[in-house]
Parts: sequence; structure tokens; C-alpha cells
Amino acid sequence: MGQIFSTGSKSQKTIKSDDFLAKPSGACCLKGTIHKGESRGTWDTIAGVETYITTPPPRKANGHVLLYFPDVWGMFPNGLLVMDAFADAGFHVLGLDYFRGDPVWKHRKTRHDNSDPNFDYEAWKRKHTAFADEAVPLWVDAVIKRFKNGGAERFKDTETKFVCVGYCFGAPYVCNELAKDTVVAGAFAHPAFLKEHHFENIKKPLFLSCSEIDHTFDVESRRRALDILQAGKKRYHYQLFSGVEHGFALRGNQDDPYERWVKEQSLAGIVNWFQYWLSR
Repeated sequence: MGQIFSTGSKSQKTIKSDDFLAKPSGACCLKGTIHKGESRGTWDTIAGVETYITTPPPRKANGHVLLYFPDVWGMFPNGLLVMDAFADAGFHVLGLDYFRGDPVWKHRKTRHDNSDPNFDYEAWKRKHTAFADEAVPLWVDAVIKRFKNGGAERFKDTETKFVCVGYCFGAPYVCNELAKDTVVAGAFAHPAFLKEHHFENIKKPLFLSCSEIDHTFDVESRRRALDILQAGKKRYHYQLFSGVEHGFALRGNQDDPYERWVKEQSLAGIVNWFQYWLSR
């Protein structure tokens, strides 16, 4: 079953500081199921990037904003439904489409799909990473400017605070914000594209939601990441689920009771993490 623990054990392999701890998205990111449900949000353009916006039920609204950084599947139904679920927990949620309508599933629907023989996954990653690296800081600044004074009439006298969550491809953008003073706390699930400096530089609390089986963020890399967080006396919480793979928090089989439970527990853990730090 799911475990929550910290570890001080040392990695058994040597990892250089410029190596990836959470590797770039790979074949494990090209599998999963599409979840059932109708998303309810709207679309707007913020800092030149198409943005999904979903709001909480009035009685649950907490006056705070959650920034969502998607995985390589981009703005697909599962991601929209997860954003809606964060909104149901009280947050005003915004997620940017840094793939600009070109998510990976348009080219490869599974790790074995070769229907588009001309698709170059590595080139696709380089292209969209370059754009996202430039676009995300501008987008975050624009969102904060728009919502920092409440964002809604009923919260005009409330200090709006910001949190952020990222899945897979979105993880480094969470860590980048945690290294600044833009957000109160952050979280990621089954991360990719992370190096040691992402963990060394954070100043704000980080929630790590991870799977036991993950070739992108494997056991040694997870231990090394925890070593860095502990050595730097960072605030963090490490959540590990057995029996599931990379993508569990977004693309698990919802017809499987355990996979559904894991997805729900990951989201609930992130929500609780944010609520705690927002209350400080």
C-alpha cells in the first residue's frame, strides 16, 4: 500500500551534479488511460499562452490560486479533470498549454505506437522545453499580477496566495518557483527533467508524490534527491505508492480500484499540503 516516509540512506550509484535525477520524459510517459468526465473550465490567453481556468464552487472558494504545469500529454481530458478537482478543493486554478496544441499524444498514443514514423520524440522535447523555459516565468508573472489582489470581489480584502503543482514535464517549473518568492508551497508527481540544483535551490516547501516503479525517477535518484533536501534542511514531504508506475497520478486505469485510490490519495495529499502551508 502507499507509504509516506523520509530516508537518509545514501544512493548506491554516483550521480554527478549535472546529471538528471528525474530523467527527461521517456517511453513510460507514452502510456495510460483516458478518464471519463466532462471538464467545466474556460479558456483565456495569458502572456500569449492558451490557459485553462477553472474556479471553485462559491461555498468552497478559499481565495487562493493554484498554478498547474502539465505533463507531456498537455491539456488532455485527465489533466483538465484534475484541475477541476483542485478547484473543487477551493482553489482558483490556471494551467498553461506550453505545448501550444502539440501534445505528445498527437504523435504517439502508446510507447509502441509507430503510426507516425517521422515523429522525433527528442526533437519534440527540445522544441517545447525551449519554449516553456521562456514562457513559464512570463506567464507566472502575468497570473500573479492579475490575481494578487484577490481576483474576485469577495476576496478583495484577502491576501491571495499562490501554490503550484506539476506532473512529469511540469516538475522543474514547480522547483523554479519554489526557489523564488512567488508561491507559498509546491508539489509534483512522477517528475521528469530534474537535476540536483532543482532540489538544492528551493526555499519553499515541496511535496513529492512518487511511484515505486519509475524509470524516470528511480530508487537511487529519489534517495539522492532526499539526501539533498535533508542536507539543506528543506521542508518537504515524500509520498511513495507501491505497485504503480510513472503517470499514476494522471493516467492510471480508473477501472482498477487500487489505481483509482492511488490517484485520489496523491491529489488529496497535495491539497492537504497546500492547505497547511496556506494557513501558516
